[in-house]
Amino acid sequence: MSETLDAAGAGADLAPAIWLRGIDKRFGAIVACDNVELRLRRGRIHGILGENGAGKSTLMKIVIGLVNPDGGEVHIDGTRRFIRDPLDAAQHGIGMVHQHFSLVEALTVWENVILGEAGSLDRKAARQRVLDISEHYGLGVDPDARVADLPAGVRQRVEIIKCLRRDPDIIIFDEPTSVLTPAESEQLFAVLRTAVQDENKAVALISHKLDEVLHSTDEITIMRAGSVVAHLETSDATAAGLARAMVGREVSLRAEAAALGLVKEVEALSDHHPGSERPVSAANRSGMEVASSEAVPALSMADVVVRGSDGSVALDGLTLEVPSGTIVGVAGVEGNGQAALTEVLSSLSPISEGAIEVAGRPVVSGRAGAMARAGVAVIPADRHNSGCVLDMTVAENLFLIDIEHMANMGFYDQASMNRRAQQLIDEFEIQTSGPGAPFFTLSGGNQQRVVLARELSADPHVLLADQPTHGLDVGAIEYISDRLRKVADDGVGVLLISSELEELLHLADTIVVLFRGRIVGQMARDEVDLERLGMLMGGAAEVGKG
Repeated sequence: MSETLDAAGAGADLAPAIWLRGIDKRFGAIVACDNVELRLRRGRIHGILGENGAGKSTLMKIVIGLVNPDGGEVHIDGTRRFIRDPLDAAQHGIGMVHQHFSLVEALTVWENVILGEAGSLDRKAARQRVLDISEHYGLGVDPDARVADLPAGVRQRVEIIKCLRRDPDIIIFDEPTSVLTPAESEQLFAVLRTAVQDENKAVALISHKLDEVLHSTDEITIMRAGSVVAHLETSDATAAGLARAMVGREVSLRAEAAALGLVKEVEALSDHHPGSERPVSAANRSGMEVASSEAVPALSMADVVVRGSDGSVALDGLTLEVPSGTIVGVAGVEGNGQAALTEVLSSLSPISEGAIEVAGRPVVSGRAGAMARAGVAVIPADRHNSGCVLDMTVAENLFLIDIEHMANMGFYDQASMNRRAQQLIDEFEIQTSGPGAPFFTLSGGNQQRVVLARELSADPHVLLADQPTHGLDVGAIEYISDRLRKVADDGVGVLLISSELEELLHLADTIVVLFRGRIVGQMARDEVDLERLGMLMGGAAEVGKG
């Protein structure tokens, strides 16, 4: 169905490629989109900026037909359209490259590209189509390569080819650089610019990173709490103005650059010039040699090998040390062994070879609770899946790993649990109605504070923080970052796994690079070179510091 738009004096030739008018969407009591207005124009890259949970992804899912709006209209080239599902969207020339891959690893590139298409299979034509798109946009993808053998950056290119094979006029990219190295990100934006300039396409780039949006778009729409709060030309935008619109208050870019995705700002803070506000660990402030061979590290992993149930190698001879009182950051493209490293240190996976020591004592891997008893605390990447129980109370979640100490003669001592829970609530400034509040009523930031409070209450030697600020707002990110620094200052060895380079540059004393289950490079924070770091993340051999 369609309806020609004659409002606003916009003829078909002058109308935006897509115009969203008064879009509303609610999920129960949660308002995801509230009267949103957005225009995507041909020949331009439109940045859609906002914190996690601002509503930007929901809005784009409405455009692609994955979510149906509760109210509002969608106009394509001046005509009202009703997009009921992704097939409708494709027929109207709309394509989307999603944040998370939807590829079948056992298949080749060309098989993934044509997967789901109707009609008879023409292998030769399918392969040629992949080659043509790859060459036209400079993507450099082998159509016969098996997806399981491809690094994350190349998989992202395969997703782009899947989108481009239908030659869409409107292309949506949802957080496309979350699994890319810096060099791969630059190449992606060059591809986007080619599509826009040479083929008059309209491109929407969803992001929460100010640097990314400022350097790759023509205009910017900022969303906050489900509403559009600003729209401006990129040439008129400043980092400070965008940050203020994103979070709804004045911000200090120097203090909050990591949370806002300003990698250049954070890199500048790593220079040890007078007046730098970059935090320095207690070990470094005292002049202590953090990598001294005489000191017993908080965590030592030597030649660790982890194999999956199918025999594949997840960690391949990994050797790593985390000195007490320091933060060691783990950089790397997602899928290079980070999950396996977390599972080993959570006692969820055994090692096949190698050795692990905590504070100089060997620990048997894969035995339930062994790592926790040895003094390893873990903030998991997915707090809902493995960090907490949503239907339990705040107090119950605070003592999930230490519940036996809250028992008296075989019965839980609710009064003691609540008293101790209230102490932790006060210490970690958890915003809640009390220890008995259902955990699911807390905001994401406060849920993460509960996980942090629980893990630190055991006085660990080592804290593994896996993506600890993912999905949090700027204020919550600041709090968690400050706590991680305080933990290191108190003498704990912190292993920080993060996909955000800004976060690693801001917090880590040393950065190691994980690639295909091995540490392939290491640099102190005052030696960080972004180009070199990106090369290592992409699998290049260790290079000189230049």
